[in-house]
Amino acid sequence: MALADGLPVDWSTQPTASLPVAAELLGAAQRMLDGSAVDLVTIDMPVSMSPISSRRAADNAISQMFGGRGCGAHSPSVTRPGSISDVLCTDFRDMGYPLATSTASPGMTPALIEVYPHPALLVLMDAPYRLQYKVSKTGRYWPKLPPSERRRKLVEMWFDICQILGETFACAELPMPTAYEAEQFRTAELKRYEDALDALICGWIGVRYLEGHCTAFGDETAAIWTP
Repeated sequence: MALADGLPVDWSTQPTASLPVAAELLGAAQRMLDGSAVDLVTIDMPVSMSPISSRRAADNAISQMFGGRGCGAHSPSVTRPGSISDVLCTDFRDMGYPLATSTASPGMTPALIEVYPHPALLVLMDAPYRLQYKVSKTGRYWPKLPPSERRRKLVEMWFDICQILGETFACAELPMPTAYEAEQFRTAELKRYEDALDALICGWIGVRYLEGHCTAFGDETAAIWTP
């Protein structure tokens, strides 16, 4: 949102948390698009036509398809994602972006679609199993390596992902730290880069949806769209 107002991103600071407001997000996106309308909103969070209290058909369908490759869906609950999911879904609907579920055709716009970056990343990278790109799991990925070496390997994976993204998605550019710089960072300082990379993957899923190359995993109340 700050970038839409002409303020450059300061990657050295820790982002502050706030409740997202659909109208403000859409307004910022339209400014970035020189006033053009937004066609599609992708969201990496459980959203549904019905109140979410437990696992949905969408979560089970994704887990059945991708669980064997390490990318099963987490189980949502009443508190996670909680009311933020209902508020965003309602607000975007009121702004003209209804939730696209299994009854929708790929490419239908305007719409709000739920996405899950990691299964899409398997498709993008043609990978047999979940990729090692999460900051919080570097100790699990490389338990015998010192923390600085883990951070270096993490950033190397990010570069690989961005390179493949860039072949099909022209906006896939992040000012990521070099492998050497990453060794000097604290692990928490790298989290915002991971979040930005996930956002780019969500954008790529949106492009594939617009091209008609996504599948809805779920039912008429909620679906996770995946290339």
